[in-house]
Amino acid sequence: MSMPLVEGLLKYNKEIQARFHMPGHKGKNIGINWDKILPYIDVTEVEGTDNLHNPKDIIKDAQAMAAKAFGAKETFFSVNGTTGGIYGAITSVTNSGDKILVQRDCHRSVYNAAILGRLNLEYIFPKYDNNKHMVMGIDPEDIDKILNKDKEIKAVVITYPSYYGICIDIKKIVDIVHRHNRIIIVDEAHGSHLTFSRKLPMSSLSAGADIVIQSTHKTLPAFTQSSMVHLGTDNIDRWNLKTKMDLFQTTSPSYMLMASLDFARSYMEDEGYKRLDKIIDNIYVMKSKLKFIEGIKLFDTEDIDKRYAVDFDITKLLVSGIDKGLQGRELERILRENYNIQIEMADKYYILSILSVMDDVLDLDILKNALKDIFQSRDKDSKKTDNLKVNIFNRNISDMSIYEAVEKQKKFTVLNQSIGCISGDYIIPYPPGVPILLPGERITYEIVEYITELIHAGIEIMGLEDKNEIAIII
Repeated sequence: MSMPLVEGLLKYNKEIQARFHMPGHKGKNIGINWDKILPYIDVTEVEGTDNLHNPKDIIKDAQAMAAKAFGAKETFFSVNGTTGGIYGAITSVTNSGDKILVQRDCHRSVYNAAILGRLNLEYIFPKYDNNKHMVMGIDPEDIDKILNKDKEIKAVVITYPSYYGICIDIKKIVDIVHRHNRIIIVDEAHGSHLTFSRKLPMSSLSAGADIVIQSTHKTLPAFTQSSMVHLGTDNIDRWNLKTKMDLFQTTSPSYMLMASLDFARSYMEDEGYKRLDKIIDNIYVMKSKLKFIEGIKLFDTEDIDKRYAVDFDITKLLVSGIDKGLQGRELERILRENYNIQIEMADKYYILSILSVMDDVLDLDILKNALKDIFQSRDKDSKKTDNLKVNIFNRNISDMSIYEAVEKQKKFTVLNQSIGCISGDYIIPYPPGVPILLPGERITYEIVEYITELIHAGIEIMGLEDKNEIAIII
């Protein structure tokens, strides 16, 4: 019997010594023996199991406990990930033709929600630090100016924290949006753990956000694809939110995913918060030792630009080896091939390791010792890597709405022959899933040059076909 997917996953699990990527459970059975109960809880809507689309019993109780734990008025489980939650949240507060204000570095799912809801987009552009090679965040005053000028904007969609752990001034932004009597939706995909430690940045629910969507599986011990949508204020029609959540979820929801959400909440309330505080303390110790290793650069709280961000999530370990000529992708490869360590992501400058409540000091030592070995054995005269000409957050020209562009007829052309054309698809470096180009945006020489540099740096680009062909609108 041949099972390539099963065999491949088991092979990966056997090879890897330490995981520093999502999901947050890190493949460990701490707190519950999933391997012994999973087949038995894979059920359907029968007597005693309740119904996600009409919860009256155990699912209702589990969601109520989650709401209490996270500080929400009501919580909905999402088995279609944060993507489905974002679809439900955005379409629940808008009608076709409405306008929303979004960060230009938001996740693809936000743009997909605009397509599904036939919404028009206005952008707030993040600031990029060319010295730190990092997107720093947004200026709250820019939001205030936009909302003052444009009364048609129905809602504001913000990402907090960023994929890299940078936290904008969410409290100030929430207050600004509410002062203008608009709705604020927060994509807190990477922040479900923030609630459970005072040593971490504040959660957006505590800041007063209207709707918060969390990828519980990313930083807490829940299974991939399991998320929560939290109702934070009375500004939202909860019936409409529930209706839209039902619309974007399967009618055969996974009880294994829902059970993992229930477990993640319970674990964090019972003992997880103590374990999280302990791992945070251990992260500080590890980083203090890494900083003394020649060639290692760590992005940390003191590196954020306080004009556009106010805090940093220490559970995101960002390491750069550019002073030793080590691009992020190369460092990722060395860790995987020579040390059996898999990190979350690598761009040209950094590797990103996600540290979670399920890690312990032994896991951190494995990563620390590997990095120490790599950098101490690296040639001191290694050439520094060239700077990447960052273009992603330029103010691209939109020739039509994103939903109109998706509906247009398209053809494919070679990337370097697409300059001046209108993009017919997303162009997205993965991860984290932030589009360089959106459908309907005009392709410029600078954009093509940037995409080409990413390709040469070994970054995976979604939206390019074989031979680097790109979809354009006819």
